Amino acid sequence: MKKEEFKVVAASAVGTAFEWYDFFLYASLVPVIGGKFFGGYSEAAQTVFALLTFSVGFIVRPIGALIFARLGDLLGRKAVFLLTLVIMGSSTVAIGLLPTSQQIGAMAPVLLLVCRIAQGLAVSGEFGAAVTYVSEYAPKDQRSYCVGWLTGTTALSFSLSLGVQLIVQSVVGADAFSAWGWRIPFVISVLPLGLSVWIRLKLRESPLFLKMKEQGTHSKAPLREALREKRHRRMILIVFVMAAAQSFIGYLSTVYMLTTMRTSYQVDGRTVSWIFMLVFLIGFFLCVFFSWLSDRIGRRKVLITGLVLATVTVFPVFNALTSAANPALATAQSDVKVMLRANPDECSFQFNPAGNVKFTSACDRAREVLHASSVKFDRQDIGGPTEVVIDGKHITAGPRMEADITAAVHDAGYPVRGAAITVDGVTGFLSWPVLKVAALLLLLVAYAQMAQAPAATAMAEVFPTRIRSTAMSLPYQTGVGIFGGFLPATMVAIGAETGDITDALWYPVVAMAIGSVILVFALPETRGVDLAKADGEEPTAPTGGPGTTAA
Repeated sequence: MKKEEFKVVAASAVGTAFEWYDFFLYASLVPVIGGKFFGGYSEAAQTVFALLTFSVGFIVRPIGALIFARLGDLLGRKAVFLLTLVIMGSSTVAIGLLPTSQQIGAMAPVLLLVCRIAQGLAVSGEFGAAVTYVSEYAPKDQRSYCVGWLTGTTALSFSLSLGVQLIVQSVVGADAFSAWGWRIPFVISVLPLGLSVWIRLKLRESPLFLKMKEQGTHSKAPLREALREKRHRRMILIVFVMAAAQSFIGYLSTVYMLTTMRTSYQVDGRTVSWIFMLVFLIGFFLCVFFSWLSDRIGRRKVLITGLVLATVTVFPVFNALTSAANPALATAQSDVKVMLRANPDECSFQFNPAGNVKFTSACDRAREVLHASSVKFDRQDIGGPTEVVIDGKHITAGPRMEADITAAVHDAGYPVRGAAITVDGVTGFLSWPVLKVAALLLLLVAYAQMAQAPAATAMAEVFPTRIRSTAMSLPYQTGVGIFGGFLPATMVAIGAETGDITDALWYPVVAMAIGSVILVFALPETRGVDLAKADGEEPTAPTGGPGTTAA
Protein backbone atom coordinates (compact mmCIF):
# COMPACT_ATOMS: atom_id res chain seq x y z
CA MET A 1 0.00 0.00 0.00
CA LYS A 2 1.50 3.32 -1.07
CA LYS A 3 1.73 6.38 1.18
CA GLU A 4 -1.21 8.18 -0.46
CA GLU A 5 -3.36 5.05 -0.35
CA PHE A 6 -2.46 4.49 3.31
CA LYS A 7 -3.49 8.07 4.10
CA VAL A 8 -6.82 7.61 2.37
CA VAL A 9 -7.57 4.32 4.13
CA ALA A 10 -6.50 5.60 7.56
CA ALA A 11 -8.42 8.88 7.30
CA SER A 12 -11.55 7.17 6.00
CA ALA A 13 -11.38 4.48 8.69
CA VAL A 14 -11.03 7.04 11.50
CA GLY A 15 -14.15 8.88 10.39
CA THR A 16 -16.12 5.70 9.81
CA ALA A 17 -15.07 4.33 13.21
CA PHE A 18 -16.39 7.47 14.86
CA GLU A 19 -19.74 7.19 13.03
CA TRP A 20 -20.16 3.53 13.98
CA TYR A 21 -19.13 4.33 17.57
CA ASP A 22 -21.99 6.80 17.70
CA PHE A 23 -24.44 4.42 16.07
CA PHE A 24 -23.60 1.40 18.24
CA LEU A 25 -23.19 3.31 21.49
CA TYR A 26 -26.96 3.22 21.73
CA ALA A 27 -27.04 -0.56 21.18
CA SER A 28 -24.53 -1.23 23.94
CA LEU A 29 -26.62 0.83 26.39
CA VAL A 30 -30.03 -0.67 25.51
CA PRO A 31 -30.87 -1.88 29.06
CA VAL A 32 -30.06 1.55 30.54
CA ILE A 33 -31.83 3.50 27.80
CA GLY A 34 -34.89 1.27 28.09
CA GLY A 35 -35.30 2.24 31.74
CA LYS A 36 -34.67 5.95 31.12
CA PHE A 37 -36.97 6.49 28.14
CA PHE A 38 -39.60 3.75 28.61
CA GLY A 39 -39.83 3.82 32.38
CA GLY A 40 -43.57 3.09 32.60
CA TYR A 41 -43.27 -0.36 31.04
CA SER A 42 -42.18 -3.70 32.47
CA GLU A 43 -38.48 -4.53 32.42
CA ALA A 44 -38.87 -6.98 29.55
CA ALA A 45 -40.95 -4.52 27.52
CA GLN A 46 -38.40 -1.74 28.15
CA THR A 47 -35.72 -3.88 26.50
CA VAL A 48 -37.83 -4.57 23.42
CA PHE A 49 -38.97 -0.96 23.08
CA ALA A 50 -35.37 0.21 23.33
CA LEU A 51 -34.41 -2.36 20.66
CA LEU A 52 -37.29 -1.21 18.46
CA THR A 53 -36.05 2.36 18.77
CA PHE A 54 -32.62 1.05 17.80
CA SER A 55 -34.30 -0.56 14.78
CA VAL A 56 -35.78 2.77 13.69
CA GLY A 57 -32.26 3.85 12.83
CA PHE A 58 -32.36 1.04 10.26
CA ILE A 59 -35.82 1.75 8.84
CA VAL A 60 -34.68 5.10 7.50
CA ARG A 61 -31.42 3.79 6.07
CA PRO A 62 -32.88 3.14 2.59
CA ILE A 63 -34.09 6.75 2.61
CA GLY A 64 -30.64 7.95 3.64
CA ALA A 65 -29.12 5.84 0.88
CA LEU A 66 -31.36 7.50 -1.69
CA ILE A 67 -30.48 10.97 -0.48
CA PHE A 68 -26.78 10.74 0.29
CA ALA A 69 -25.74 8.10 -2.23
CA ARG A 70 -27.26 10.19 -5.00
CA LEU A 71 -25.34 13.20 -3.72
CA GLY A 72 -22.22 11.03 -3.72
CA ASP A 73 -22.67 10.26 -7.41
CA LEU A 74 -23.47 13.88 -8.23
CA LEU A 75 -21.24 15.96 -5.92
CA GLY A 76 -18.52 13.54 -4.87
CA ARG A 77 -17.73 10.95 -2.24
CA LYS A 78 -15.78 13.30 0.07
CA ALA A 79 -18.54 15.89 0.43
CA VAL A 80 -21.05 13.25 1.47
CA PHE A 81 -19.03 11.56 4.17
CA LEU A 82 -18.17 14.95 5.65
CA LEU A 83 -21.86 15.88 5.83
CA THR A 84 -22.92 12.54 7.32
CA LEU A 85 -20.14 12.76 9.88
CA VAL A 86 -21.49 16.05 11.23
CA ILE A 87 -25.10 14.80 11.30
CA MET A 88 -24.11 11.64 13.17
CA GLY A 89 -21.97 13.47 15.71
CA SER A 90 -24.61 16.11 16.45
CA SER A 91 -27.34 13.49 16.94
CA THR A 92 -25.18 11.47 19.31
CA VAL A 93 -24.38 14.44 21.52
CA ALA A 94 -28.10 15.30 21.54
CA ILE A 95 -29.02 11.83 22.90
CA GLY A 96 -26.68 12.44 25.82
CA LEU A 97 -28.54 15.67 26.64
CA LEU A 98 -32.13 14.44 26.28
CA PRO A 99 -34.46 14.54 29.31
CA THR A 100 -35.86 11.17 30.40
CA SER A 101 -39.49 9.96 30.44
CA GLN A 102 -39.58 10.64 34.18
CA GLN A 103 -38.82 14.29 33.44
CA ILE A 104 -40.96 15.05 30.38
CA GLY A 105 -43.13 11.95 29.89
CA ALA A 106 -43.99 10.73 26.41
CA MET A 107 -41.91 13.42 24.69
CA ALA A 108 -38.71 11.68 25.85
CA PRO A 109 -39.02 8.62 23.57
CA VAL A 110 -40.24 10.88 20.76
CA LEU A 111 -37.08 13.00 20.94
CA LEU A 112 -34.99 9.84 21.21
CA LEU A 113 -36.69 8.57 18.07
CA VAL A 114 -35.81 11.76 16.20
CA CYS A 115 -32.15 11.39 17.13
CA ARG A 116 -32.11 7.75 16.04
CA ILE A 117 -33.68 8.69 12.72
CA ALA A 118 -30.94 11.27 12.14
CA GLN A 119 -28.29 8.68 13.04
CA GLY A 120 -29.81 6.15 10.65
CA LEU A 121 -29.84 8.65 7.80
CA ALA A 122 -26.23 9.61 8.46
CA VAL A 123 -24.77 6.12 8.71
CA SER A 124 -26.56 5.02 5.54
CA GLY A 125 -24.92 7.83 3.60
CA GLU A 126 -21.54 7.18 5.20
CA PHE A 127 -21.28 3.55 4.13
CA GLY A 128 -21.80 4.02 0.41
CA ALA A 129 -19.61 7.10 0.18
CA ALA A 130 -16.72 5.73 2.24
CA VAL A 131 -16.62 2.25 0.69
CA THR A 132 -16.89 3.71 -2.81
CA TYR A 133 -14.18 6.25 -2.05
CA VAL A 134 -11.67 3.69 -0.70
CA SER A 135 -12.51 1.14 -3.42
CA GLU A 136 -11.78 3.70 -6.13
CA TYR A 137 -8.45 4.64 -4.54
CA ALA A 138 -7.15 1.15 -3.71
CA PRO A 139 -5.04 -1.03 -6.08
CA LYS A 140 -7.25 -3.78 -7.43
CA ASP A 141 -5.14 -6.63 -6.02
CA GLN A 142 -5.47 -5.09 -2.51
CA ARG A 143 -8.91 -3.56 -2.82
CA SER A 144 -10.73 -5.75 -0.31
CA TYR A 145 -7.80 -5.51 2.12
CA CYS A 146 -8.01 -1.70 2.01
CA VAL A 147 -11.80 -1.68 2.36
CA GLY A 148 -11.49 -4.22 5.18
CA TRP A 149 -9.87 -1.63 7.45
CA LEU A 150 -12.95 0.48 6.84
CA THR A 151 -15.53 -2.31 7.22
CA GLY A 152 -13.82 -3.67 10.32
CA THR A 153 -14.44 -0.42 12.15
CA THR A 154 -17.97 -1.67 12.93
CA ALA A 155 -16.48 -4.21 15.35
CA LEU A 156 -13.76 -1.81 16.50
CA SER A 157 -16.31 0.89 17.26
CA PHE A 158 -18.46 -1.53 19.23
CA SER A 159 -15.38 -2.41 21.28
CA LEU A 160 -14.57 1.28 21.72
CA SER A 161 -18.09 2.14 22.88
CA LEU A 162 -17.91 -0.59 25.53
CA GLY A 163 -14.44 0.51 26.61
CA VAL A 164 -15.60 4.09 27.10
CA GLN A 165 -18.52 2.85 29.19
CA LEU A 166 -16.23 0.79 31.41
CA ILE A 167 -13.93 3.74 31.98
CA VAL A 168 -16.79 6.09 32.81
CA GLN A 169 -18.44 3.52 35.07
CA SER A 170 -15.21 2.91 36.97
CA VAL A 171 -14.76 6.66 37.51
CA VAL A 172 -18.28 7.64 38.57
CA GLY A 173 -19.43 4.30 40.05
CA ALA A 174 -22.19 1.89 38.99
CA ASP A 175 -25.05 3.76 40.69
CA ALA A 176 -24.04 7.15 39.31
CA PHE A 177 -23.53 5.64 35.86
CA SER A 178 -27.07 4.27 35.89
CA ALA A 179 -28.45 7.59 37.15
CA TRP A 180 -26.62 10.09 34.93
CA GLY A 181 -23.17 8.77 33.94
CA TRP A 182 -24.60 6.95 30.89
CA ARG A 183 -24.84 10.39 29.25
CA ILE A 184 -21.07 10.95 29.29
CA PRO A 185 -20.12 8.52 26.46
CA PHE A 186 -22.63 10.32 24.22
CA VAL A 187 -21.59 13.85 25.09
CA ILE A 188 -17.81 13.35 24.86
CA SER A 189 -18.20 12.14 21.27
CA VAL A 190 -18.04 15.82 20.32
CA LEU A 191 -14.23 15.55 20.69
CA PRO A 192 -13.62 12.76 18.13
CA LEU A 193 -16.19 14.47 15.91
CA GLY A 194 -13.99 17.55 15.61
CA LEU A 195 -10.89 15.42 15.01
CA SER A 196 -12.60 13.30 12.34
CA VAL A 197 -13.90 16.33 10.45
CA TRP A 198 -10.42 17.91 10.49
CA ILE A 199 -8.82 14.71 9.17
CA ARG A 200 -11.35 14.20 6.39
CA LEU A 201 -11.12 17.81 5.25
CA LYS A 202 -7.54 17.08 4.24
CA LEU A 203 -8.53 14.27 1.88
CA ARG A 204 -8.76 14.71 -1.88
CA GLU A 205 -11.67 13.52 -3.95
CA SER A 206 -11.67 10.06 -5.53
CA PRO A 207 -9.53 10.08 -8.73
CA LEU A 208 -12.09 7.99 -10.63
CA PHE A 209 -14.85 10.42 -9.70
CA LEU A 210 -12.73 13.44 -10.72
CA LYS A 211 -11.89 11.81 -14.05
CA MET A 212 -15.56 11.08 -14.64
CA LYS A 213 -16.49 14.70 -13.88
CA GLU A 214 -13.79 16.03 -16.20
CA GLN A 215 -15.01 13.82 -19.02
CA GLY A 216 -18.62 14.77 -18.37
CA THR A 217 -19.72 11.14 -18.11
CA HIS A 218 -21.31 11.37 -14.66
CA SER A 219 -24.95 10.41 -14.35
CA LYS A 220 -27.55 13.11 -13.74
CA ALA A 221 -30.06 10.54 -12.50
CA PRO A 222 -28.06 7.63 -11.01
CA LEU A 223 -31.06 5.84 -9.48
CA ARG A 224 -33.06 5.94 -12.69
CA GLU A 225 -30.05 4.70 -14.63
CA ALA A 226 -29.40 1.92 -12.12
CA LEU A 227 -32.98 0.68 -12.41
CA ARG A 228 -33.27 1.10 -16.18
CA GLU A 229 -30.88 -1.63 -17.28
CA LYS A 230 -31.67 -5.28 -16.64
CA ARG A 231 -28.12 -6.24 -15.64
CA HIS A 232 -28.00 -3.45 -13.05
CA ARG A 233 -31.39 -4.47 -11.65
CA ARG A 234 -30.11 -8.03 -11.32
CA MET A 235 -27.02 -6.86 -9.45
CA ILE A 236 -29.15 -4.68 -7.17
CA LEU A 237 -31.18 -7.75 -6.18
CA ILE A 238 -28.00 -9.76 -5.57
CA VAL A 239 -26.55 -7.00 -3.37
CA PHE A 240 -29.84 -6.88 -1.45
CA VAL A 241 -29.65 -10.63 -0.74
CA MET A 242 -25.96 -10.37 0.16
CA ALA A 243 -26.62 -7.49 2.57
CA ALA A 244 -29.59 -9.20 4.20
CA ALA A 245 -27.80 -12.54 4.60
CA GLN A 246 -24.68 -11.09 6.22
CA SER A 247 -26.76 -8.81 8.45
CA PHE A 248 -28.46 -11.82 10.09
CA ILE A 249 -25.24 -13.20 11.52
CA GLY A 250 -23.86 -9.70 12.00
CA TYR A 251 -26.62 -8.47 14.31
CA LEU A 252 -27.14 -11.88 15.91
CA SER A 253 -23.51 -11.91 17.03
CA THR A 254 -23.51 -8.30 18.20
CA VAL A 255 -26.67 -6.50 19.34
CA TYR A 256 -28.78 -9.59 20.03
CA MET A 257 -26.09 -11.48 21.94
CA LEU A 258 -25.09 -8.34 23.83
CA THR A 259 -28.68 -7.94 25.01
CA THR A 260 -29.28 -11.66 25.63
CA MET A 261 -26.18 -12.01 27.77
CA ARG A 262 -27.46 -9.27 30.07
CA THR A 263 -31.11 -10.26 30.17
CA SER A 264 -31.72 -13.97 29.48
CA TYR A 265 -28.32 -15.22 30.73
CA GLN A 266 -28.38 -12.81 33.70
CA VAL A 267 -24.73 -11.78 33.28
CA ASP A 268 -24.00 -8.40 34.86
CA GLY A 269 -23.48 -5.49 32.50
CA ARG A 270 -19.86 -4.86 33.50
CA THR A 271 -18.87 -8.45 32.74
CA VAL A 272 -20.68 -8.36 29.40
CA SER A 273 -18.88 -5.14 28.48
CA TRP A 274 -15.45 -6.61 29.32
CA ILE A 275 -16.05 -9.76 27.28
CA PHE A 276 -17.52 -8.07 24.24
CA MET A 277 -14.90 -5.34 24.25
CA LEU A 278 -12.22 -8.02 23.82
CA VAL A 279 -14.23 -10.06 21.32
CA PHE A 280 -15.05 -7.08 19.09
CA LEU A 281 -11.47 -5.87 19.19
CA ILE A 282 -10.30 -9.23 17.85
CA GLY A 283 -13.22 -9.11 15.40
CA PHE A 284 -11.77 -5.96 13.84
CA PHE A 285 -8.54 -7.74 12.92
CA LEU A 286 -10.49 -10.79 11.74
CA CYS A 287 -12.36 -8.54 9.32
CA VAL A 288 -9.07 -7.23 7.91
CA PHE A 289 -7.75 -10.79 7.62
CA PHE A 290 -10.79 -12.14 5.80
CA SER A 291 -10.75 -9.09 3.52
CA TRP A 292 -7.12 -9.87 2.66
CA LEU A 293 -8.04 -13.53 2.15
CA SER A 294 -10.78 -12.58 -0.32
CA ASP A 295 -8.11 -10.77 -2.40
CA ARG A 296 -6.26 -14.08 -2.58
CA ILE A 297 -8.99 -16.70 -3.08
CA GLY A 298 -12.08 -14.68 -4.06
CA ARG A 299 -15.02 -12.88 -2.49
CA ARG A 300 -17.57 -15.67 -3.00
CA LYS A 301 -15.61 -18.39 -1.21
CA VAL A 302 -15.03 -16.37 1.95
CA LEU A 303 -18.52 -14.85 2.15
CA ILE A 304 -20.51 -18.02 1.49
CA THR A 305 -18.29 -20.11 3.79
CA GLY A 306 -19.04 -17.70 6.65
CA LEU A 307 -22.79 -17.91 6.03
CA VAL A 308 -22.82 -21.71 5.78
CA LEU A 309 -20.76 -22.17 8.95
CA ALA A 310 -23.06 -19.82 10.82
CA THR A 311 -26.14 -21.64 9.57
CA VAL A 312 -25.03 -25.10 10.70
CA THR A 313 -23.45 -24.18 14.05
CA VAL A 314 -25.58 -21.39 15.55
CA PHE A 315 -27.76 -23.78 17.60
CA PRO A 316 -24.91 -25.74 19.24
CA VAL A 317 -22.92 -22.54 19.87
CA PHE A 318 -25.96 -20.90 21.47
CA ASN A 319 -26.61 -23.90 23.74
CA ALA A 320 -22.95 -24.05 24.73
CA LEU A 321 -23.06 -20.33 25.57
CA THR A 322 -25.96 -20.83 27.95
CA SER A 323 -24.11 -23.58 29.81
CA ALA A 324 -20.87 -21.59 29.99
CA ALA A 325 -22.36 -18.23 30.95
CA ASN A 326 -24.75 -19.49 33.62
CA PRO A 327 -24.41 -23.24 34.32
CA ALA A 328 -27.09 -23.27 37.01
CA LEU A 329 -29.55 -21.59 34.66
CA ALA A 330 -28.77 -24.05 31.85
CA THR A 331 -29.34 -26.99 34.19
CA ALA A 332 -32.64 -25.57 35.40
CA GLN A 333 -33.85 -24.90 31.86
CA SER A 334 -33.06 -28.51 30.97
CA ASP A 335 -34.42 -30.24 34.07
CA VAL A 336 -37.27 -28.10 35.39
CA LYS A 337 -40.55 -28.56 33.52
CA VAL A 338 -42.71 -25.43 33.47
CA MET A 339 -46.09 -25.12 31.78
CA LEU A 340 -48.13 -21.95 31.35
CA ARG A 341 -51.80 -22.92 30.94
CA ALA A 342 -54.05 -20.02 29.98
CA ASN A 343 -56.88 -18.76 27.82
CA PRO A 344 -55.21 -17.43 24.65
CA ASP A 345 -57.57 -14.45 24.66
CA GLU A 346 -55.94 -13.31 27.91
CA CYS A 347 -52.38 -13.60 26.57
CA SER A 348 -51.72 -10.36 24.74
CA PHE A 349 -48.59 -9.63 22.72
CA GLN A 350 -46.76 -7.85 25.54
CA PHE A 351 -44.18 -6.22 23.35
CA ASN A 352 -46.47 -4.43 20.92
CA PRO A 353 -45.36 -0.76 21.00
CA ALA A 354 -49.04 0.25 20.90
CA GLY A 355 -49.91 -2.01 23.88
CA ASN A 356 -50.77 -1.09 27.46
CA VAL A 357 -48.17 0.28 29.82
CA LYS A 358 -49.18 -2.22 32.48
CA PHE A 359 -50.26 -5.79 31.78
CA THR A 360 -53.20 -6.73 33.94
CA SER A 361 -54.29 -10.19 32.76
CA ALA A 362 -53.10 -13.18 34.75
CA CYS A 363 -51.44 -14.71 31.68
CA ASP A 364 -49.40 -11.60 30.95
CA ARG A 365 -48.39 -11.17 34.58
CA ALA A 366 -47.29 -14.81 34.75
CA ARG A 367 -45.22 -14.50 31.58
CA GLU A 368 -43.58 -11.35 32.89
CA VAL A 369 -42.46 -13.14 36.07
CA LEU A 370 -41.20 -16.17 34.12
CA HIS A 371 -39.20 -13.98 31.74
CA ALA A 372 -37.67 -12.07 34.65
CA SER A 373 -36.18 -15.35 35.94
CA SER A 374 -35.22 -16.56 32.41
CA VAL A 375 -37.54 -19.54 32.81
CA LYS A 376 -38.02 -21.83 29.83
CA PHE A 377 -41.68 -22.82 29.63
CA ASP A 378 -44.24 -24.43 27.36
CA ARG A 379 -47.63 -22.97 26.49
CA GLN A 380 -50.98 -24.73 26.62
CA ASP A 381 -54.24 -23.07 25.64
CA ILE A 382 -57.17 -23.83 27.93
CA GLY A 383 -60.59 -22.36 28.52
CA GLY A 384 -60.26 -21.94 32.28
CA PRO A 385 -58.27 -19.60 34.54
CA THR A 386 -54.51 -19.13 34.14
CA GLU A 387 -52.21 -21.44 36.03
CA VAL A 388 -48.49 -22.18 36.03
CA VAL A 389 -47.31 -25.74 36.62
CA ILE A 390 -43.71 -25.98 37.92
CA ASP A 391 -42.48 -29.56 38.28
CA GLY A 392 -46.00 -30.69 39.14
CA LYS A 393 -46.75 -27.80 41.49
CA HIS A 394 -49.85 -25.82 40.40
CA ILE A 395 -50.00 -22.06 40.93
CA THR A 396 -53.30 -20.46 40.00
CA ALA A 397 -54.18 -16.86 39.29
CA GLY A 398 -54.56 -14.71 42.37
CA PRO A 399 -53.12 -11.72 44.20
CA ARG A 400 -49.97 -13.67 45.22
CA MET A 401 -49.41 -15.36 41.87
CA GLU A 402 -46.22 -13.44 40.98
CA ALA A 403 -44.58 -14.06 44.35
CA ASP A 404 -45.62 -17.73 44.33
CA ILE A 405 -44.19 -18.28 40.82
CA THR A 406 -40.89 -16.65 41.75
CA ALA A 407 -40.54 -18.73 44.90
CA ALA A 408 -41.52 -21.94 43.09
CA VAL A 409 -39.04 -21.59 40.19
CA HIS A 410 -36.22 -20.85 42.61
CA ASP A 411 -37.19 -23.80 44.80
CA ALA A 412 -37.18 -25.99 41.68
CA GLY A 413 -33.61 -25.02 40.85
CA TYR A 414 -33.63 -21.74 38.92
CA PRO A 415 -30.83 -19.54 40.26
CA VAL A 416 -31.24 -16.07 41.67
CA ARG A 417 -29.33 -13.35 39.85
CA GLY A 418 -25.62 -13.48 40.58
CA ALA A 419 -25.05 -17.11 39.58
CA ALA A 420 -23.64 -16.20 36.16
CA ILE A 421 -19.97 -15.69 35.29
CA THR A 422 -18.28 -12.51 36.51
CA VAL A 423 -15.35 -10.53 35.14
CA ASP A 424 -13.85 -7.68 37.12
CA GLY A 425 -10.88 -6.36 35.19
CA VAL A 426 -8.39 -8.04 32.88
CA THR A 427 -7.45 -10.79 35.37
CA GLY A 428 -11.06 -11.95 35.39
CA PHE A 429 -10.50 -13.54 31.98
CA LEU A 430 -8.26 -16.22 33.47
CA SER A 431 -11.14 -18.51 34.49
CA TRP A 432 -12.13 -21.27 32.06
CA PRO A 433 -15.89 -20.41 31.98
CA VAL A 434 -15.12 -16.81 30.98
CA LEU A 435 -12.61 -17.88 28.34
CA LYS A 436 -15.13 -20.38 26.97
CA VAL A 437 -17.84 -17.72 26.70
CA ALA A 438 -15.43 -15.33 24.99
CA ALA A 439 -14.32 -18.05 22.55
CA LEU A 440 -17.90 -18.98 21.63
CA LEU A 441 -18.89 -15.36 21.10
CA LEU A 442 -15.73 -14.82 19.06
CA LEU A 443 -16.75 -17.75 16.86
CA LEU A 444 -20.05 -16.04 16.05
CA VAL A 445 -18.24 -12.75 15.40
CA ALA A 446 -15.76 -14.56 13.13
CA TYR A 447 -18.64 -15.88 11.01
CA ALA A 448 -19.99 -12.35 10.77
CA GLN A 449 -16.62 -10.99 9.65
CA MET A 450 -16.24 -13.73 7.03
CA ALA A 451 -19.55 -12.64 5.53
CA GLN A 452 -19.09 -8.91 5.99
CA ALA A 453 -15.44 -8.51 5.00
CA PRO A 454 -15.66 -9.38 1.28
CA ALA A 455 -19.28 -8.25 0.86
CA ALA A 456 -18.59 -4.52 1.01
CA THR A 457 -15.94 -4.68 -1.69
CA ALA A 458 -18.00 -7.00 -3.90
CA MET A 459 -20.91 -4.55 -3.74
CA ALA A 460 -18.71 -1.76 -5.09
CA GLU A 461 -17.21 -3.96 -7.81
CA VAL A 462 -20.45 -4.93 -9.57
CA PHE A 463 -21.44 -1.37 -10.59
CA PRO A 464 -19.83 1.28 -12.84
CA THR A 465 -18.41 4.53 -11.42
CA ARG A 466 -21.23 6.78 -12.60
CA ILE A 467 -23.88 5.02 -10.48
CA ARG A 468 -21.73 3.08 -8.00
CA SER A 469 -22.60 4.92 -4.80
CA THR A 470 -26.35 4.90 -5.42
CA ALA A 471 -26.62 1.42 -6.91
CA MET A 472 -24.76 -0.26 -4.03
CA SER A 473 -26.08 1.83 -1.14
CA LEU A 474 -29.80 1.46 -1.79
CA PRO A 475 -30.00 -2.38 -1.79
CA TYR A 476 -27.42 -2.65 0.98
CA GLN A 477 -29.22 -0.27 3.33
CA THR A 478 -32.60 -1.79 2.48
CA GLY A 479 -31.38 -5.33 3.19
CA VAL A 480 -29.67 -4.38 6.44
CA GLY A 481 -32.47 -2.01 7.46
CA ILE A 482 -35.28 -4.52 7.03
CA PHE A 483 -33.56 -7.67 8.28
CA GLY A 484 -30.54 -6.68 10.36
CA GLY A 485 -32.09 -3.75 12.19
CA PHE A 486 -35.19 -5.61 13.31
CA LEU A 487 -33.43 -8.89 14.05
CA PRO A 488 -32.74 -8.28 17.80
CA ALA A 489 -36.24 -7.05 18.63
CA THR A 490 -37.86 -9.77 16.50
CA MET A 491 -35.84 -12.55 18.14
CA VAL A 492 -36.53 -11.28 21.65
CA ALA A 493 -40.26 -11.08 20.87
CA ILE A 494 -40.32 -14.62 19.38
CA GLY A 495 -38.58 -16.04 22.45
CA ALA A 496 -40.98 -14.23 24.75
CA GLU A 497 -44.03 -15.54 22.91
CA THR A 498 -42.93 -19.18 22.73
CA GLY A 499 -41.27 -19.36 26.16
CA ASP A 500 -37.94 -20.57 24.73
CA ILE A 501 -35.37 -18.11 23.39
CA THR A 502 -33.74 -20.82 21.26
CA ASP A 503 -36.91 -20.93 19.12
CA ALA A 504 -35.97 -17.49 17.85
CA LEU A 505 -32.79 -18.88 16.27
CA TRP A 506 -34.82 -20.54 13.50
CA TYR A 507 -35.50 -17.10 12.02
CA PRO A 508 -31.86 -16.18 11.19
CA VAL A 509 -30.83 -19.79 10.50
CA VAL A 510 -33.48 -20.36 7.81
CA ALA A 511 -32.86 -16.91 6.33
CA MET A 512 -29.08 -17.45 6.11
CA ALA A 513 -29.63 -20.86 4.51
CA ILE A 514 -31.85 -19.33 1.83
CA GLY A 515 -29.39 -16.48 1.26
CA SER A 516 -26.47 -18.88 0.93
CA VAL A 517 -28.23 -20.92 -1.74
CA ILE A 518 -29.15 -17.82 -3.75
CA LEU A 519 -25.61 -16.42 -3.58
CA VAL A 520 -24.03 -19.72 -4.61
CA PHE A 521 -25.88 -19.57 -7.93
CA ALA A 522 -26.23 -15.80 -8.46
CA LEU A 523 -23.19 -13.96 -7.03
CA PRO A 524 -20.40 -13.42 -9.59
CA GLU A 525 -16.73 -13.47 -8.58
CA THR A 526 -15.52 -9.86 -8.76
CA ARG A 527 -11.94 -10.18 -7.51
CA GLY A 528 -9.66 -8.20 -9.84
CA VAL A 529 -12.37 -6.18 -11.59
CA ASP A 530 -11.02 -2.92 -13.05
CA LEU A 531 -13.16 -0.15 -11.56
CA ALA A 532 -11.75 2.37 -14.04
CA LYS A 533 -13.19 0.60 -17.09
CA ALA A 534 -15.66 2.54 -19.20
CA ASP A 535 -19.15 2.90 -17.78
CA GLY A 536 -21.61 0.55 -19.37
CA GLU A 537 -19.30 -2.45 -19.64
CA GLU A 538 -20.29 -5.59 -17.82
CA PRO A 539 -17.92 -6.16 -14.86
CA THR A 540 -15.93 -9.36 -15.30
CA ALA A 541 -13.06 -10.70 -13.24
CA PRO A 542 -9.80 -11.52 -15.02
CA THR A 543 -8.69 -15.12 -15.32
CA GLY A 544 -5.72 -16.48 -13.44
CA GLY A 545 -4.53 -16.16 -9.87
CA PRO A 546 -3.96 -13.12 -7.67
CA GLY A 547 -0.82 -12.24 -9.57
CA THR A 548 -2.87 -11.24 -12.62
CA THR A 549 -4.73 -8.53 -10.73
CA ALA A 550 -1.87 -6.16 -9.98
CA ALA A 551 -2.68 -2.49 -10.48
